[in-house]
Amino acid sequence: MKKITLLLILLLGAKLSFAQNSCAGATPITAGTYVIDAVNGAQITTSCFGTGLGTAAEWYAYTPTQNYSVTVTTDLQVNICKDTRLHVYTGTCGNLTCFAGDDDSGVISCNSGNTNSYLSTVTFSAVAGTTYYIAFDNKYQSTGFSFQLIQGAVVVPVPTPISYTTQTISTVNSAYNYCVVDMNNDKKDDIVGVSPNNLRIHFQSTPGNFTISDFAITGVSKMPYWSIAAGDCNKDGFNDLVLGANDGLSVWRSNNTGTAYSNFTPGNYIFCQRTNFADLNNDGNLDVFSCHDIAPNVYYLNNGAGTLTYYQSTVTPGAMSIGAIGGNYATLWTDFDNDGDSDVFISKCSGPACELHRNDGNGIFTDISAAAQINITPIQTWSSAIADFDNDGDMDIIITASSGTHKYFRNNLSNGTLGAFTNITAGSGWDTNTSVNIDNVAYDFDNNGYVDVLGGGGKIMFNQGNGTFSPANYSGISVGAVGDLNNDGFLDILNGSTVRYAVPNTNKWLKVALNGIQSNSNGIGARVEIYGTWGKQIRDIRSGEGFKYMSSLNAHFGLGQATAIQQVIIRWPSGIVDTITNPAVNQTLNITEGATLGLSENNSNQFALYPNPVKDFINIQLKDIQEIADAKVYDINGRMVSNPKISDNKLNVQELTTGTYILILQDLSGNKFSQKFIKQ
Repeated sequence: MKKITLLLILLLGAKLSFAQNSCAGATPITAGTYVIDAVNGAQITTSCFGTGLGTAAEWYAYTPTQNYSVTVTTDLQVNICKDTRLHVYTGTCGNLTCFAGDDDSGVISCNSGNTNSYLSTVTFSAVAGTTYYIAFDNKYQSTGFSFQLIQGAVVVPVPTPISYTTQTISTVNSAYNYCVVDMNNDKKDDIVGVSPNNLRIHFQSTPGNFTISDFAITGVSKMPYWSIAAGDCNKDGFNDLVLGANDGLSVWRSNNTGTAYSNFTPGNYIFCQRTNFADLNNDGNLDVFSCHDIAPNVYYLNNGAGTLTYYQSTVTPGAMSIGAIGGNYATLWTDFDNDGDSDVFISKCSGPACELHRNDGNGIFTDISAAAQINITPIQTWSSAIADFDNDGDMDIIITASSGTHKYFRNNLSNGTLGAFTNITAGSGWDTNTSVNIDNVAYDFDNNGYVDVLGGGGKIMFNQGNGTFSPANYSGISVGAVGDLNNDGFLDILNGSTVRYAVPNTNKWLKVALNGIQSNSNGIGARVEIYGTWGKQIRDIRSGEGFKYMSSLNAHFGLGQATAIQQVIIRWPSGIVDTITNPAVNQTLNITEGATLGLSENNSNQFALYPNPVKDFINIQLKDIQEIADAKVYDINGRMVSNPKISDNKLNVQELTTGTYILILQDLSGNKFSQKFIKQ
């Protein structure tokens, strides 16, 4: 029987592979088809895709003689109904770094009742002379199967606009090192590690140096198998964490001195994917949101007094409608229509089209996926890259594929109306980018003023500023938590215990760190705009980028060779607008809400106040506002000092002390309008 099997293998042109017992004994391979008799070699120690480890693995070593686009796949008809998982490493045995990996991106579905494929395929750019260790583990499949290694077109190396040095920090050794964010409110990014019953924070002290603190966490917590997000949900000045697992989530909350953390695990079943902090009802308190893989999405509303109340979209009575089905993998909360509140884009996996939900205020979200024409099928994506890639003042979308092909959509926002996006994939560089990945994040890595994308294949897609992206390859690079870990204005990347520090080029930069007063403490949901010789750049403050990781909450801008900034504008979720004129480049601006008393030119003409200055009563003359649903008065520091009832469009200000105030009116649709007045 063995002779017959071997004869069939030879006739098919495949190569029989017996157990490869370790990385050091990995069998050298080139392009071709290989048959694995059984998965029974030394197990992997780090998974490059998914969670958990098998007990054994098969090991291969591939060293190209030229730069190739390489595909490794088990998505072969001979493997139908099998379940494989593969991992690709660079480095040396004993010091391997995850480079790529895949679990279920195949398309050949099982013919015995399963409509999904559990086969694996991954494409990456391979650099001549670099050894790539390919391992198949037995997490799901111990018996034999076949795989192919395919060498594509020769890849022409592109000069790298930014280079990196690599440092391994041995004390970054928690179970989950997925988070880079400021944890002690000094506006410098720290490294956050999560383990059962322990939170380890590497606080950034002097540039590139850290002091380590461990915080014991009592009780049983869910671990962030799938994602982690950070934000100050109890408004004490210290960031809290939401940890997303495959059966629920936990929230770790600081005390008001940042010296201890407590665990809140609500117990609701959620197959969590991307988790976020976002202020869903714009009450100034961060709520907790989680994608649900197999059911409608869920969220917990924060009442500001420590209570988080569970809701499931379209299921819980009174819940907001933010997705009616499962297959939800990543959410990015972004203001697509520039109306001052956060809409949400949902990346979908395994069939359903992606969704875009417009925030219409008062807890109303409208699914405009069809009208926006982003609900294309078939596409499989675990995350998408969203930014103003063309610097025209609105947010564009790159649906980055975890299997299949990428799609690039330009936002055509006109006069505040969010219509159809334009598919501009052809000729953009995304049409020829065959590297797929579950995680993709958008940042300006080379500080040239245009937002780039870090995804799969060991490369960064650098934005050329003309509607195209060009790949630059880096050995071993992969998506991780992003932040400025040595405070030099250039973004670094954390992968496990390894930090890739960007080597500064001559480009200038600006960071903006926010302190919310009436809005949430982090300014999550705020829009930051900068103006200069380049025109306009925008960033939205978001908690939770890509699929898994949590990156810096500071807004980061590259300025290219510009040496001056004309203006920085922060549009807070509360409606307050701060304006800073002529700030210096190469610095971090630390802005407290309301500090500059600016008002939005877009909404300040919707009503008039008289007399102004005022002593006792101020009259409100409405223009486009039909009816006032709510009114709030803020002082010079952005603190709410009054939530008055307005009678006959008249406001009593007798109890206010002398000074300058901001009146914010909200109409029945949730739109906010603001004006300054002076109390004599």
